[in-house]
Amino acid sequence: QVQLVESGGGLVQPGGSLSLSCVASGLTFSRSVVKWYRQTPGKERELVASIRGTGDTTTYADSVKGRFTISRDSTKNTVYLQMNSLKPEDTAVYYCNAVLLTSYWGQGTQVTVSS
Repeated sequence: QVQLVESGGGLVQPGGSLSLSCVASGLTFSRSVVKWYRQTPGKERELVASIRGTGDTTTYADSVKGRFTISRDSTKNTVYLQMNSLKPEDTAVYYCNAVLLTSYWGQGTQVTVSS
């Protein structure tokens, strides 16, 4: 009965910002590694960012370093991806992934960056 639900996607102009949210039920994010992936049709799924359950260690893909920030609110059991200075290349479906003994995926939220 684990469920991950992403939200916050939409249409934004280049240079704009979006904040994505991933809310979990059936598992506790603070005990897991949580990752954001993105995928565009015809392209390989890309790991965008990750955050660990202990120490809040974060990692980012080179393509988003300095622009995206992953964070967690343990009280709300929610992980966020703040995306600034968006580029057309950031257009993709963004998926939340949580790992304990196995991995769980959300349904994805579409981000489109276009003028």
